Amino acid sequence: MMKKLIVLIACLLAYGTSFAQKNSKITGKVTDEKAEAVPYALVKLLHFPDTATLKTVQTDFDGNFAFEQVKSGNYLLAVQLVGYKTTKTERFTVADADVKLPAIKMEGLTKQLKEVTIETRKPFVEHKIDKTVLNVENSIVATGGTALEVLEKAPGVTVDRQNDQIKLNNKSGITVMIDGKPNVLSGADVTTLLSNMSSDQIATIELITNPSSKYDAAGNAGIINIKLKRNKFFGTNGSVSFNGGQGLMPDSPSDLYRAGVFLNLNHRVDKWNIFGNAGFMRKTNFNNIRVNRSTLSNGLSSAFDQNFDRNNRGVGYTGKLGADYYVSEKTVIGVMVDANTIRTNLGNLSNTYIQEVQNGTSTSNSVSQQAISKSPVSNLTANFNIKHDFGKEASLTFDADYAGFSNQKNEVFDAKYLNGAGQVNNTTGLRNTTDANIDVYAVKSDLTLPISKTFKFEAGLKSSHVITHNTLLAEEFVNGNWQNNLGRSNDFVYKENINAAYANVAKEWKVFQVQLGLRAEHTHSNGNSITENKVVDRNYLSLFPTVFVNQKINKDNNIRYSYSRRVDRPNYQQLNPFVFYMDPYALDQGNPYLKPQFTDNFELGYSYKEYSLSFNYSNTHDMITQISQQDEVTRIVNVIRANLGRAQNYSVNLYVPIRLAKFWNTQQNLSVYYNKFSDNNLEGAQYSASKVAYNFNTTQSFMLPNNFSIELNFWLNSPRVSGVERTTIYQYALNAGVQKSLMNKKMKLRLNVDDIFLTNHWEGKLQYQNVNLQVVNRYTSRRASFSLSYNFGNQNVKSARNRNTATDDLKNRAN
Repeated sequence: MMKKLIVLIACLLAYGTSFAQKNSKITGKVTDEKAEAVPYALVKLLHFPDTATLKTVQTDFDGNFAFEQVKSGNYLLAVQLVGYKTTKTERFTVADADVKLPAIKMEGLTKQLKEVTIETRKPFVEHKIDKTVLNVENSIVATGGTALEVLEKAPGVTVDRQNDQIKLNNKSGITVMIDGKPNVLSGADVTTLLSNMSSDQIATIELITNPSSKYDAAGNAGIINIKLKRNKFFGTNGSVSFNGGQGLMPDSPSDLYRAGVFLNLNHRVDKWNIFGNAGFMRKTNFNNIRVNRSTLSNGLSSAFDQNFDRNNRGVGYTGKLGADYYVSEKTVIGVMVDANTIRTNLGNLSNTYIQEVQNGTSTSNSVSQQAISKSPVSNLTANFNIKHDFGKEASLTFDADYAGFSNQKNEVFDAKYLNGAGQVNNTTGLRNTTDANIDVYAVKSDLTLPISKTFKFEAGLKSSHVITHNTLLAEEFVNGNWQNNLGRSNDFVYKENINAAYANVAKEWKVFQVQLGLRAEHTHSNGNSITENKVVDRNYLSLFPTVFVNQKINKDNNIRYSYSRRVDRPNYQQLNPFVFYMDPYALDQGNPYLKPQFTDNFELGYSYKEYSLSFNYSNTHDMITQISQQDEVTRIVNVIRANLGRAQNYSVNLYVPIRLAKFWNTQQNLSVYYNKFSDNNLEGAQYSASKVAYNFNTTQSFMLPNNFSIELNFWLNSPRVSGVERTTIYQYALNAGVQKSLMNKKMKLRLNVDDIFLTNHWEGKLQYQNVNLQVVNRYTSRRASFSLSYNFGNQNVKSARNRNTATDDLKNRAN
């Protein structure tokens, strides 16, 4: 019995000793070669001698780390971070006490390459096999401005400020995408969006002239994809930037300054990646438009001299919040919400002087109008996304999207009619209240499946549904009261459903690469003018084939051949039959009977190293364009949208980069194109017009000592023709900028001036049937801008995924 008791006591003592054994804590700090803290490094606790990983922690912002509840034994640590050489400690022992390790010093990979590293910077324009890339983030002359002003410096791109259009190789019909997600706006609203987007938000802009079947078939001239700034692995980082600028334009208001503040944050830890940004921008623009036109009807000859001063001011806010959750190494789920709003106030003072001659008698009179417009615009986009990787380059994605847009506008027009002596004969008061709401619902799924190392298959499905509701209340001030103008007030509802499917196959051989694709889109649209009781219903199926062939002659020489068919459906505002009042002699009206335009694009390209030469041809049927109709009796011009029978475009594009010295790089781009427009019955007569035109762009970059750099950019557009409108002057501008980098290049100061010599303005004419007018449009093209940007946190944090959402081309058609 005593023996058993002694054994039991011994066991209890052993158990108690084991239970009381203390688990220890290991602490330490990770630094770099300069003894500065290294945040967000991965620290692994390895068992010695088998080096099995027991625990993993991450250093905090000050480089500190800690392992809790570590049992006695022999260990070592392994520390990893992108941009640094993996570091392992010596073996150490944990007994019954906490262990504090000496600082662990990591060696940066850049140190290993220090002796052979040459500082380079991507050029502003970079030509690739399937697209042209503008490296906005690295450009000095592109900072402190807007996305629209950056595009104006791009080779082959023209910004038609008269008609609020962006053209590529003198072709309209551009699909604008932001981070692979096309914007629902179109026409004037696209240019408004881009004029409110600071270039400080942009990393690159891609110009894709011949997209594959994977993209929506919309956009006969191609795609402009704006990629916003991204970050890069684990941890937290961000950037903050400020810009300010002052317009320098004679005979204009002094209040032409703009300012913007933008914050971008990204946090990634374990399986989560959370990202967001926020921005504020104050914008101003001033336009002076001069219109001269003449009319002749029933012996009455009239000459109109109209002068418009348009002062536009606005304040906008933008924000994005999203998260990606990595369920496994192969599956990720993401959500994203993007919202922005802008409130603009437009003041428009116009004076119209009319000289009339009838039966040899000359008389004069004039109209002075003061117009004020207030327009709050907002939109909200939400996206849910799943991506699953089956293996190397094999993936399946699913997107569900909602996009909502709201545009409310209140306009007041007060006009005075004066005789030749300047006495007031009559006054009128008009006001318009418009409310436009657009709801877009879309889902899509894409499959990428590599069959072998040289053969790949892609397929996808997409369905979208759009509802737009527009109301216009037009009123006149009569006898001291506002009365509804039943002739112009209207209510219009437009619904559209597009279902699409596509398939691509790509095969590589030693010399040739071939990609064949086919996209089918079925469209059902219904436009209902409730007030007028008119319904336009359309139901059609369209096929869009694509062919891409790349021939690799040798490592320096390539030839590429491509063909694609594209479509441009009328945007929602073009289909809206409302008649909008602009002044007593000018109206603007939509057309619910507009048909979509279809384009066949062909391209042959050759590249030698970085040099490239391409030949393009496109043939468009039922081109959507603007037509001006003039009433012989009232002499009122009504601007409408119509289909023009055929438009052809032939173009040659040459890109030549030259390195003149170690510190001096140049890029030259020349585009020459021939446009021809024809219609057998345009406004009751046959029409034909054609012209050869060209676009030239050059950028000079200088890398100077002490982290200084200078950029000069010059672009020129020759006179050209587009539909029934002709540009009659050369448009050109010289831009210059200087940059200074500070704080290990985390901070950048930039100063630039756009259009130094104030040469960028538009002049054109329209002469067709009974319409004969000339226009001069001067806008705030010269502006001095200052920009400051600072990157903070771990600049190796991997950003949120780039993803193409399901709203695609629909976002390019809203208003």
